[in-house]
Amino acid sequence: MAKKEPKTNAMRILEREKIPFEIHRYECKEFTDGTAIADMLGQPHEKVFKTLVTEGKSKDYFVFVIPIDQELDLKKAARSVGEKSVQMIHVKDINSVTGYIRGGCTAIGMKKQYQTVVHESVRNLETLIVSGGKRGIQAELKPEDYLRACRGTTADLVKKQKG
Repeated sequence: MAKKEPKTNAMRILEREKIPFEIHRYECKEFTDGTAIADMLGQPHEKVFKTLVTEGKSKDYFVFVIPIDQELDLKKAARSVGEKSVQMIHVKDINSVTGYIRGGCTAIGMKKQYQTVVHESVRNLETLIVSGGKRGIQAELKPEDYLRACRGTTADLVKKQKG
């Protein structure tokens, strides 16, 4: 008899919302950066997104979702949520703020619904891949479904690439 796979909160929410998604699993004992995960899954870097949690000057939390090989531009991020400034929260605070752990954090199903902004490049994709809510699990779904599930908007959020 096949062992029933435990579902993450994010997977339960996607199912409840009747949003189709595909799960990609990979071996992961500890935090692995997104680029390594994309490579393990054989996926192009621009399709795999990371979830970053920040705190604004107002003490509110904001979630930004950007391609794994890009760097969050804090000024653009702050502007996109109407804050004077935002800064990354400390790694030790990720669980208490989101309910997820580093490397398994997703904008779907956090403890609270924080304002979420996804990098605008998501609009050019057929599907994107984000954390499925646990290390070792990635969820692939359509951008419009992801935006609906995390109640997100889109904006230009990343630093200009040098080159």
